[in-house]
Amino acid sequence: MFWKVLIVLSLLVVAGTLVAGIAVMAIGGKTDAKWSNALMRYRILAQAVAVGVLMLALYASSGHQ
Repeated sequence: MFWKVLIVLSLLVVAGTLVAGIAVMAIGGKTDAKWSNALMRYRILAQAVAVGVLMLALYASSGHQ
């Protein structure tokens, strides 16, 4: 159960960062210039963490404990 919650949480963070980045790009102007690149970098970091969580969950559920 712990891993399922952690996986869902990490995927929600990725989706939230993606939506925020797209929204900032849609706004445009100074906001876009300031935040769009940073938010997309945060999304990539969040995706890396999500993949790590998935890999750890698969390892933990395979019985190697």
